[in-house]
Amino acid sequence: MSRNLLVHEIYLSIQGESTFAGLPCIFIRLTGCDLRCSYCDTAYAFKGGQTMSIEAIIQTVENMAQPFARNGTLGHKLPLVELTGGEPLLQKESPALVSQLCDRGYTVLIETSGAHDIRKLDPRSHRIMDLKCPSSGESDRMFAENIEHLSPRDEVKFVISTHEDYRWCKSQIEKWQLNERCEILVSWCAPLTASQQDPNLKPAPSPETLISRQEIIDQMMKDALPARFQAQLHKIIWPADAKGV
Repeated sequence: MSRNLLVHEIYLSIQGESTFAGLPCIFIRLTGCDLRCSYCDTAYAFKGGQTMSIEAIIQTVENMAQPFARNGTLGHKLPLVELTGGEPLLQKESPALVSQLCDRGYTVLIETSGAHDIRKLDPRSHRIMDLKCPSSGESDRMFAENIEHLSPRDEVKFVISTHEDYRWCKSQIEKWQLNERCEILVSWCAPLTASQQDPNLKPAPSPETLISRQEIIDQMMKDALPARFQAQLHKIIWPADAKGV
Protein backbone atom coordinates (compact mmCIF):
# COMPACT_ATOMS: atom_id res chain seq x y z
CA MET A 1 0.00 0.00 0.00
CA SER A 2 1.45 3.37 -1.03
CA ARG A 3 2.14 5.96 1.63
CA ASN A 4 1.03 9.38 0.49
CA LEU A 5 1.61 13.02 1.30
CA LEU A 6 -0.20 16.15 0.19
CA VAL A 7 2.37 18.15 -1.77
CA HIS A 8 1.93 21.78 -2.77
CA GLU A 9 5.04 22.09 -4.94
CA ILE A 10 8.48 20.61 -5.59
CA TYR A 11 11.15 22.82 -7.14
CA LEU A 12 14.89 23.31 -7.49
CA SER A 13 16.44 26.57 -6.29
CA ILE A 14 19.14 27.71 -3.91
CA GLN A 15 18.81 27.40 -0.18
CA GLY A 16 17.98 30.93 0.97
CA GLU A 17 18.47 30.53 4.70
CA SER A 18 20.23 28.50 7.42
CA THR A 19 23.92 27.56 7.56
CA PHE A 20 23.37 25.89 4.17
CA ALA A 21 22.44 29.18 2.47
CA GLY A 22 23.52 29.49 -1.14
CA LEU A 23 23.69 25.77 -1.95
CA PRO A 24 21.46 24.14 -4.58
CA CYS A 25 18.39 22.66 -2.92
CA ILE A 26 15.26 20.79 -3.92
CA PHE A 27 12.31 22.03 -1.91
CA ILE A 28 9.38 19.75 -1.15
CA ARG A 29 6.64 22.07 0.08
CA LEU A 30 3.88 20.17 1.85
CA THR A 31 0.35 21.50 2.19
CA GLY A 32 -1.19 22.51 5.51
CA CYS A 33 -0.24 24.33 8.68
CA ASP A 34 -1.94 24.61 12.06
CA LEU A 35 -0.36 27.99 12.93
CA ARG A 36 -1.25 31.40 11.55
CA CYS A 37 1.83 33.50 12.28
CA SER A 38 1.38 37.21 11.64
CA TYR A 39 4.30 37.28 9.20
CA CYS A 40 3.63 34.03 7.30
CA ASP A 41 4.69 34.46 3.68
CA THR A 42 3.48 31.06 2.46
CA ALA A 43 -0.21 31.19 3.37
CA TYR A 44 -0.91 29.90 -0.14
CA ALA A 45 0.29 26.50 1.10
CA PHE A 46 -2.42 26.26 3.78
CA LYS A 47 -4.54 24.38 1.27
CA GLY A 48 -4.44 22.85 -2.20
CA GLY A 49 -1.71 20.66 -3.61
CA GLN A 50 -1.77 17.11 -4.93
CA THR A 51 -1.52 13.71 -3.30
CA MET A 52 1.76 11.98 -4.10
CA SER A 53 3.24 8.70 -2.94
CA ILE A 54 6.63 8.67 -1.26
CA GLU A 55 7.93 6.79 -4.29
CA ALA A 56 6.66 9.47 -6.69
CA ILE A 57 8.18 12.26 -4.59
CA ILE A 58 11.55 10.54 -4.48
CA GLN A 59 11.48 9.94 -8.23
CA THR A 60 10.77 13.63 -8.79
CA VAL A 61 13.71 14.52 -6.54
CA GLU A 62 15.99 12.06 -8.34
CA ASN A 63 15.05 13.53 -11.71
CA MET A 64 15.77 17.07 -10.56
CA ALA A 65 19.02 16.01 -8.90
CA GLN A 66 20.37 14.07 -11.89
CA PRO A 67 22.46 16.95 -13.36
CA PHE A 68 24.32 17.18 -10.02
CA ALA A 69 25.15 13.46 -9.89
CA ARG A 70 28.94 13.95 -9.87
CA ASN A 71 29.07 17.16 -7.89
CA GLY A 72 29.16 17.70 -4.15
CA THR A 73 30.62 20.07 -1.62
CA LEU A 74 31.87 19.81 1.97
CA GLY A 75 30.92 16.17 2.04
CA HIS A 76 27.33 16.85 1.03
CA LYS A 77 25.63 15.27 -1.94
CA LEU A 78 24.09 18.02 -4.03
CA PRO A 79 21.49 19.24 -4.28
CA LEU A 80 20.28 19.40 -0.71
CA VAL A 81 16.66 18.40 -0.09
CA GLU A 82 14.38 20.35 2.22
CA LEU A 83 10.91 19.54 3.52
CA THR A 84 9.01 22.71 4.20
CA GLY A 85 5.43 23.94 4.22
CA GLY A 86 3.13 24.62 5.61
CA GLU A 87 4.19 22.39 8.46
CA PRO A 88 5.82 19.12 7.38
CA LEU A 89 5.27 17.40 10.71
CA LEU A 90 1.49 17.59 10.34
CA GLN A 91 1.69 14.76 7.80
CA LYS A 92 2.34 11.35 9.35
CA GLU A 93 4.38 10.05 6.41
CA SER A 94 6.92 12.90 6.52
CA PRO A 95 9.38 11.00 8.77
CA ALA A 96 9.33 8.03 6.39
CA LEU A 97 10.06 10.32 3.44
CA VAL A 98 12.95 11.93 5.34
CA SER A 99 14.45 8.54 6.17
CA GLN A 100 14.23 7.31 2.60
CA LEU A 101 15.90 10.46 1.30
CA CYS A 102 18.67 10.03 3.88
CA ASP A 103 19.06 6.41 2.78
CA ARG A 104 19.78 7.72 -0.73
CA GLY A 105 22.58 9.91 0.57
CA TYR A 106 20.88 13.29 0.47
CA THR A 107 21.50 15.99 3.05
CA VAL A 108 17.94 16.51 4.26
CA LEU A 109 16.71 19.66 5.99
CA ILE A 110 13.31 20.02 7.66
CA GLU A 111 11.81 23.45 8.32
CA THR A 112 9.41 23.11 11.24
CA SER A 113 7.49 25.60 13.33
CA GLY A 114 8.51 24.17 16.71
CA ALA A 115 4.91 23.29 17.57
CA HIS A 116 5.35 19.55 16.96
CA ASP A 117 7.55 16.79 18.36
CA ILE A 118 10.80 16.63 16.37
CA ARG A 119 11.95 13.32 17.86
CA LYS A 120 10.14 11.31 15.17
CA LEU A 121 12.56 12.60 12.52
CA ASP A 122 15.58 10.61 11.36
CA PRO A 123 18.68 11.67 13.34
CA ARG A 124 20.62 11.92 10.08
CA SER A 125 18.46 14.89 9.06
CA HIS A 126 18.98 18.54 10.00
CA ARG A 127 16.00 19.99 11.85
CA ILE A 128 15.64 23.76 11.43
CA MET A 129 13.19 24.66 14.15
CA ASP A 130 11.51 27.98 14.82
CA LEU A 131 11.05 29.39 18.27
CA LYS A 132 8.13 31.72 17.60
CA CYS A 133 8.64 35.22 18.98
CA PRO A 134 5.75 37.15 20.59
CA SER A 135 4.84 39.16 17.48
CA SER A 136 4.07 35.93 15.61
CA GLY A 137 0.99 35.47 17.79
CA GLU A 138 1.92 31.80 18.21
CA SER A 139 4.57 31.75 20.96
CA ASP A 140 2.31 29.77 23.26
CA ARG A 141 2.06 26.95 20.70
CA MET A 142 5.69 25.90 21.01
CA PHE A 143 6.44 22.29 22.03
CA ALA A 144 9.00 23.10 24.73
CA GLU A 145 10.21 19.50 25.07
CA ASN A 146 11.82 19.86 21.65
CA ILE A 147 14.61 21.99 23.10
CA GLU A 148 15.94 19.10 25.17
CA HIS A 149 16.27 17.01 22.02
CA LEU A 150 18.17 19.45 19.83
CA SER A 151 21.53 18.22 18.57
CA PRO A 152 24.54 19.95 17.00
CA ARG A 153 23.10 18.98 13.59
CA ASP A 154 20.03 21.13 14.24
CA GLU A 155 19.38 24.87 13.99
CA VAL A 156 16.99 27.13 15.89
CA LYS A 157 15.54 30.17 14.13
CA PHE A 158 14.07 33.35 15.60
CA VAL A 159 12.09 35.62 13.23
CA ILE A 160 12.23 39.10 14.76
CA SER A 161 9.71 41.84 14.00
CA THR A 162 9.87 44.05 17.09
CA HIS A 163 12.16 45.22 19.87
CA GLU A 164 10.19 42.95 22.21
CA ASP A 165 10.93 40.00 19.91
CA TYR A 166 14.65 40.72 20.14
CA ARG A 167 14.57 40.84 23.95
CA TRP A 168 12.57 37.61 24.01
CA CYS A 169 15.03 35.94 21.64
CA LYS A 170 17.95 36.93 23.86
CA SER A 171 16.18 35.65 26.97
CA GLN A 172 15.41 32.27 25.35
CA ILE A 173 19.02 31.81 24.25
CA GLU A 174 20.15 32.48 27.80
CA LYS A 175 17.40 30.43 29.48
CA TRP A 176 18.01 27.29 27.43
CA GLN A 177 21.73 27.87 26.71
CA LEU A 178 20.86 27.32 23.09
CA ASN A 179 24.35 28.17 21.85
CA GLU A 180 25.59 25.03 23.61
CA ARG A 181 23.02 22.89 21.83
CA CYS A 182 23.00 23.96 18.18
CA GLU A 183 23.35 26.80 15.69
CA ILE A 184 21.15 29.85 16.32
CA LEU A 185 19.70 31.84 13.42
CA VAL A 186 18.28 35.35 13.69
CA SER A 187 16.08 36.60 10.85
CA TRP A 188 14.56 40.02 10.29
CA CYS A 189 10.87 39.82 9.54
CA ALA A 190 10.35 41.12 6.02
CA PRO A 191 7.03 42.96 5.53
CA LEU A 192 4.42 40.98 3.63
CA THR A 193 3.55 42.10 0.14
CA ALA A 194 -0.08 42.69 -0.75
CA SER A 195 -0.30 39.29 -2.44
CA GLN A 196 1.09 37.51 0.64
CA GLN A 197 -1.37 38.96 3.12
CA ASP A 198 -4.06 36.58 4.32
CA PRO A 199 -7.06 37.49 6.52
CA ASN A 200 -6.55 34.34 8.61
CA LEU A 201 -3.13 35.39 9.92
CA LYS A 202 -2.68 36.73 13.44
CA PRO A 203 -2.62 40.55 13.66
CA ALA A 204 0.65 42.18 12.68
CA PRO A 205 2.48 44.29 15.28
CA SER A 206 1.91 48.03 15.27
CA PRO A 207 4.39 50.01 13.12
CA GLU A 208 5.87 51.94 16.05
CA THR A 209 7.11 48.70 17.66
CA LEU A 210 8.99 47.42 14.59
CA ILE A 211 12.75 46.89 14.55
CA SER A 212 15.03 47.37 11.55
CA ARG A 213 17.74 45.02 10.29
CA GLN A 214 20.43 47.47 11.33
CA GLU A 215 18.97 47.76 14.82
CA ILE A 216 18.97 43.98 15.19
CA ILE A 217 22.60 43.70 14.14
CA ASP A 218 23.68 46.66 16.29
CA GLN A 219 22.01 45.06 19.30
CA MET A 220 23.51 41.64 18.54
CA MET A 221 26.97 43.22 18.52
CA LYS A 222 26.30 45.14 21.73
CA ASP A 223 25.04 41.99 23.48
CA ALA A 224 27.64 39.67 21.93
CA LEU A 225 24.71 37.46 21.01
CA PRO A 226 25.98 33.97 20.07
CA ALA A 227 23.88 33.78 16.92
CA ARG A 228 24.08 34.11 13.14
CA PHE A 229 22.12 36.90 11.44
CA GLN A 230 20.71 35.67 8.15
CA ALA A 231 19.15 37.33 5.15
CA GLN A 232 16.62 35.54 2.97
CA LEU A 233 18.64 35.19 -0.22
CA HIS A 234 15.64 34.19 -2.31
CA LYS A 235 13.97 37.51 -1.47
CA ILE A 236 17.07 39.42 -2.50
CA ILE A 237 17.42 37.62 -5.83
CA TRP A 238 13.74 37.32 -6.80
CA PRO A 239 10.64 39.36 -5.94
CA ALA A 240 9.64 38.84 -2.31
CA ASP A 241 6.37 37.14 -3.28
CA ALA A 242 7.78 34.91 -6.04
CA LYS A 243 6.85 31.22 -5.75
CA GLY A 244 8.91 28.22 -6.72
CA VAL A 245 12.23 29.92 -6.00
